Amino acid sequence: MLALLSPAKRLDPTPRPDIPTTTPDFLDEAEKLVTRLRKLSVSKLGRLMDVSEALATENHARYQAWETPFSPENATPAVFMFRGDVYGGLDVDSFDAKDLAFAQKHLRILSGLYGLLRPLDLVLPYRLVMGTTFETGSPRTLYEFWGDTITDAMNASFVAQKKPTVINLASKEYFKAVNPDALCARLIMPSFREIKDGKLRMVGLVAKRARGLMARYIVKNRLRQPDDILDFDLEGYRLDESLSSDDAPVFVRPAV
Repeated sequence: MLALLSPAKRLDPTPRPDIPTTTPDFLDEAEKLVTRLRKLSVSKLGRLMDVSEALATENHARYQAWETPFSPENATPAVFMFRGDVYGGLDVDSFDAKDLAFAQKHLRILSGLYGLLRPLDLVLPYRLVMGTTFETGSPRTLYEFWGDTITDAMNASFVAQKKPTVINLASKEYFKAVNPDALCARLIMPSFREIKDGKLRMVGLVAKRARGLMARYIVKNRLRQPDDILDFDLEGYRLDESLSSDDAPVFVRPAV
């Protein structure tokens, strides 16, 4: 069973030299993108990313300084680098060595720059959302750039599994980089909602945290069977069978 997460824009590039690390599988592809991004001025990079001048300047400097090889002294494991709402729910700082080893096998992070990351893959700080469209050149979008590369990599990891399953906890923007029709695995799409004033709602920021909570639940409980996620109960969530289907479970909690 493999759970998918999106990356985060908030980053913590603190090196973690005490943690065993791996190298991203698609570092050559990432370098091609960095080479392309280096050619952009601060203003063009700002338009590309739709960010302020300060953020464009910061990321321009990052791409100019980006170089391989990565090491635990100059790069950070992906699961520690990302620090957004999803990763607040994941709470990787509470993981011990066995948790990290399980996560390395059963979690993957979709990335606009790196394609598909294992939790302990070393990365340098960056900003490049999967929905990016370039003004000129080819391919125009990151979806075109990655093509079936990400889906093929996931399928390769399923070869030895009898009943492979993907738990999609990534956002719609990032999951569009995966081709569900070509995925050689059962696909489960959980969703998370809240009850407030008697009404059922999906609150974006809350749902992001819930995705991280479910990833934490999978890791901490060493889940390997898809039905095991139906017992997910962190922070008041419970499965609502009346709203759920086999491949689209819905978890609900009272608003807090």
